[in-house]
Amino acid sequence: MKILVTGAAGFIGSRLSLMLAQRGDEVVGVDNINDYYDVRLKYARLAENGFVDEQGSPYTDLLACRMLTSERCPNLRFMRMSIEDKELLDYLFEVEHFDTVVNLAAQAGVRYSISNPYSYMKSNLVGFLNILEACRHRGVKDLVFASSSSVYGMNEKVPYSEDDKVDSPVSLYAASKKSNELMAHSYAKLYGLRVRGLRYFTVYGPWGRPDMAPMLFARAISQGEPIKVFNQGEMIRDFTYIDDIVEGTIKVIDYHPVAEECEHGVAYEIFNIGCSQPVKLMDFISEIEQACGSEAQKIFLPMQPGDVYQTNADTTKLETRVGYKPHWSLQEGITEFMQWYRSDKNPLRDM
Repeated sequence: MKILVTGAAGFIGSRLSLMLAQRGDEVVGVDNINDYYDVRLKYARLAENGFVDEQGSPYTDLLACRMLTSERCPNLRFMRMSIEDKELLDYLFEVEHFDTVVNLAAQAGVRYSISNPYSYMKSNLVGFLNILEACRHRGVKDLVFASSSSVYGMNEKVPYSEDDKVDSPVSLYAASKKSNELMAHSYAKLYGLRVRGLRYFTVYGPWGRPDMAPMLFARAISQGEPIKVFNQGEMIRDFTYIDDIVEGTIKVIDYHPVAEECEHGVAYEIFNIGCSQPVKLMDFISEIEQACGSEAQKIFLPMQPGDVYQTNADTTKLETRVGYKPHWSLQEGITEFMQWYRSDKNPLRDM
């Protein structure tokens, strides 16, 4: 199977690209490598996947439109480009003839959407429309795309089920992801795409984003600096280890919805991918403290705009339809994360 993975220098996309290639798929990854967070981490992820310069070192910069082949997997390639570039995206689809597209490219971050709304519209809406149009016009029949647990917004019923109403987003990021779901459904109906949307729950693990709690907490505790604990610590999150996210995604890639068996006769389905064992934020901090061997200095703050009190995934549909149940425990995941955090592989370790 020939698969395009967008957002391939990202946390999930880099891991997914490698695992797909290692199982034998032909994979092309693209990413614009924007500077929303430190690009050294993105280049280090690419280097881990075998994309290194002539000296075998991670890139410090990568020219756009240069197609690279992985030193680890000859069936894995990468090119720096943005899905907002419709002309280049169309050309890529024309020459590569993909069987499946996995769209993980997006402007991430809930709080960032408060101060930078236009960046979300360009990437998450215009970029996603370009993906849909390219699939439509180039005969791609299978599209898998990343949504988010943030679409559940102000829902009070837990655990969150795919059948719940998602009409109360509390951030523009969440609204953009809900818009993606609506856009994809219309293309599945109009043009016969087989579409699967994935509502990811709080992802953590090696190579994670530096703006997310695990990296922020690990850095601060390791350096004896205070950590910010929002909503006075009264938060619950369905922390999900990266391998559970990626393995669940691959199972969904291999699952093909049949229109006649789906609601309204449209080959479109949504899946939660989460651990389904939510933990209190303070318990999560405690696990990192134990792994670091020291107690965190805590600054308790009120809830931030765009945040929600709790997330909790009902993964029954993922288990029954595609046969996958997330299984990594929090302790196992934090152990793996901290081993990576302290290692030479982490380019941000000494910041």
